[in-house]
Amino acid sequence: MVRHPEYQYLDLMAHLLENGDRRIDRTGVGTLSGLGAMMRFDLSKGQFPVFTTKRVYWKLAVKEMLWFLTGDTNIRNLLKENVRIWTDWPLAKYRKATGENIDQIAFEARILADEAFALEWGDLGPVYGKQWRQWRDAEGRVHDQLASVIHDLKTNPSSRRMIFHAWNVGELADMALHPCHMVYQFHVSNISGAEGRRPRLSLMVFQRSCDLFLGNPFNISQQAALLAMVAQQVDMDVGELVWSGGDVHLYLNHLDAIREQLSREPKPFPTLRLLRRPDSIDGYRIEDFEVVGYEPHAAIAAEVAV
Repeated sequence: MVRHPEYQYLDLMAHLLENGDRRIDRTGVGTLSGLGAMMRFDLSKGQFPVFTTKRVYWKLAVKEMLWFLTGDTNIRNLLKENVRIWTDWPLAKYRKATGENIDQIAFEARILADEAFALEWGDLGPVYGKQWRQWRDAEGRVHDQLASVIHDLKTNPSSRRMIFHAWNVGELADMALHPCHMVYQFHVSNISGAEGRRPRLSLMVFQRSCDLFLGNPFNISQQAALLAMVAQQVDMDVGELVWSGGDVHLYLNHLDAIREQLSREPKPFPTLRLLRRPDSIDGYRIEDFEVVGYEPHAAIAAEVAV
């Protein structure tokens, strides 16, 4: 009997609980850390790898991915979609600069109500989508990495250079958070269309730093959504999502929650269907994603380490 693919994730957390290197990290919370991990998810039959041993709010994850695709770097448009996962960084910056002990709800309300305030205090610097879609080189030229990848998939699918990434060394200091999921590489199999089957598109992601309990379930589901979108745009079937991690870690304030999750049995993955095909990668909306059969265990709350 084939083991449920979610056990790759659960086994990795169990390994770190037992063998992780205990250390104090950037946040001051502390982690159990290890170097090097890989998970593979076969998505060829429509499976959507949104984990089931706790509820994952996949719509928020996909909305974040759609925001990345716009190249936007301000939290205002995220907040309009009720995505609040990036607020901590500009909020901390505002409090430090002004001395005002404003709470998160009030800060977000000001960002939404006051465009000028949002422009001054809601920007995250040149994070993720800015690099994916508007990478600026040393000569000042701007490169749309994702558009180039899609062009190559259509015109030269055997290329080994179909990569985009966000680690722009010259702009790291201006980012609210250095890129964690750094490198995205696409691979096409069955290019010849043998036996009447379409080419199959797979995606490998390298993540230099990964909060396994909170971050990874989000990352995996949004990366699977990205793979589905790109495959649709280039008229290919979906293949594998391959995830690799550098520093993989469990935060010390999450350990009880992790033990609770490890006590649960995975349930079948749901399926994902795109309800329409936009003219370009820029045209997708959250309403285009239909997930069927997601019946997870209950959510497990935990605080984000900032």
